[in-house]
Amino acid sequence: MAPSDASDTPTAIGNETDSKGRLLTSDGRPLRAALQRANRRRKLTALGLVAPLLAFILIFFAYPIVQMMWRSVDNPAVVEALPRTLAALEEWDGNDLPGEEVYRALYEDMLADEELPRAEQKMGPLAVRLNYEISAARSAIVRTARNVDEMEAPYKEAFLDAHRLWNDPTIWRIIEREGRPLTASYYVAAVDREYNAEGEIVQAPENRQIYVALFGRTFMMSVVITFMTFALGFPIAYYLSTLPMSKANLLMIAVLLPFWTSLLVRTSAWIVLLQGQGVINDMLVALGVIDDENRLTMIYNQTGTIIAMTHILLPFMVLPLYSVMKTIPPSYTRAAKSLGATPWTAFRRVYFPQTLPGIAAGGVLVFIISIGYYITPALVGGQDGRMISNEIARHIQSSLNWGLAAALGTMLLVSVLILYWLFNKLVGTDSLKFG
Repeated sequence: MAPSDASDTPTAIGNETDSKGRLLTSDGRPLRAALQRANRRRKLTALGLVAPLLAFILIFFAYPIVQMMWRSVDNPAVVEALPRTLAALEEWDGNDLPGEEVYRALYEDMLADEELPRAEQKMGPLAVRLNYEISAARSAIVRTARNVDEMEAPYKEAFLDAHRLWNDPTIWRIIEREGRPLTASYYVAAVDREYNAEGEIVQAPENRQIYVALFGRTFMMSVVITFMTFALGFPIAYYLSTLPMSKANLLMIAVLLPFWTSLLVRTSAWIVLLQGQGVINDMLVALGVIDDENRLTMIYNQTGTIIAMTHILLPFMVLPLYSVMKTIPPSYTRAAKSLGATPWTAFRRVYFPQTLPGIAAGGVLVFIISIGYYITPALVGGQDGRMISNEIARHIQSSLNWGLAAALGTMLLVSVLILYWLFNKLVGTDSLKFG
């Protein structure tokens, strides 16, 4: 391909040399310098072409991920709201209630915050942050801050009268522990652990142990969905690869049809099909497979989530398989049969091993997409079919515990990267073929 500027490329090599014996181009420039300049110009041109895509990835992909990981450990609320209190707590032994000087410092922090413009006040974020660690912390801080300007010395008695929580050493231990710019509390909560009164990490009560089970359910369901798409997609891809191109294209339209339909519409259709009075149950009752009183429960549970997600993600398995199968010469199987192999042996020993790159590519696609799926489990999963992505969304939208949501998201991201690393070690990404 000819460069746009011929003057920057040595178009001809002359027979002359300079005083140092270096070859010169036809226009008298040193050949080595001319080549370096041309290569540099080509690299800058290539960089200019990919710069928009690189900027897009950095701004809309890499930067949000870094922000999420930072928010999972960022802990500014206590540090910014209670600087005097934290300084006074440095002398506290951590056992009984703090002395008068700590309560005086808390009074000064709250009074200083009261004098700030409402948009700059820090007691609100502090109340929300501490309420993640101990219940009633929000009401204690809000109620006390509202009447702080009416308090008089001794301040310890005034705070003890303002709210019962100020009479509990636990709240002071939490303030002291969380009085650092970085925290591990969100990750502790994300693995169903918590801090006890002594500041040790212990197992959370059984009724609050949800995240480890959700992670396990998410990975289990993703594996099942990946296997289901393989079991359904392999024969479809094989059949497509054996058809003439004209017929294969028509059937490929049916495979790609989910891509052309709204995800919400597809999920809603499965709700209609799978519900107790839905189409599938009505057909089973009409055929006498089940009676009307024992209709199958296939919605708002894991079964409904797996069925709907398998249908939605099936094309991601079929397309890589089809692209690989189409390149396998049929003569290989015929040669194996001519040498005495049975059809099953020829398929198992000759054909199937050549489809492994497509199986690996489809499996990676389906597993990684399903592990972070949100809409379908939210609509058809119910309580038993929820995945970790639904819990992350709940903390972002409802509880507003963005730190815990960021910690759960970071753990999910790291888990996927570890699994991908293991896959690369065991199988190798070089063998993947996406078509």
